[in-house]
Amino acid sequence: MKTLRFVFPLVMIGLVAGCSTLYYGAMEKVGIHKRDIMVDRVKEARDTQNDAKQQFVTAMEQFKSVVDFQSGDLEEAYNRFNNTLQKTEARAASVRDRIRAVEDVSDALFDEWRAEIRQYNSDSLRNASQRKYDLTRQKYTELMEAMKRAEATLEPALIPLRDQVLFMKHNLNARAIAGLSGEVSTIQANVDTLVRDMESAIAQADSFIASLESE
Repeated sequence: MKTLRFVFPLVMIGLVAGCSTLYYGAMEKVGIHKRDIMVDRVKEARDTQNDAKQQFVTAMEQFKSVVDFQSGDLEEAYNRFNNTLQKTEARAASVRDRIRAVEDVSDALFDEWRAEIRQYNSDSLRNASQRKYDLTRQKYTELMEAMKRAEATLEPALIPLRDQVLFMKHNLNARAIAGLSGEVSTIQANVDTLVRDMESAIAQADSFIASLESE
């Protein structure tokens, strides 16, 4: 399957134009179909979710290290944690963007597929295509449910981390930081939920990709 990196100029044209229909049409002309783009975008969304999962784990570890701070430059420790939070925010935003991108191309693909099913003259071929459509649509629905369930855990995990960074910013002394230890279990629970749902979505993406690539 051709990959998007070989058609970078066309990708830029599509992004600048801001019109999905024109973009997908341009890609079709060079032999890259909506199905190919959808598979690529699902892979990108899966990889981004995995990156986000790892980044949240890193943020949690960083938070614990600040709470357990014993000696050294406390402000430097805070700055490291703050930088980690900014990276985590960026990863979360990327997850949201990738999911939207998957939805965009998938909507276009399924719209086109439904329209083409109606063009068959042969009842047997039309029915076969409809069955394939229904199966693929069901797998896609399950995939998006898993991805959106994982996406929904992003903000609950980010909110307490943001609060802790803000609190640390105005309370840079060891006694105040030590007082945050009671928040560790709550934040850890949020991150654990996020990791579990991210892993579920990643597994669902792998299954969906395998089903398309095996056809």
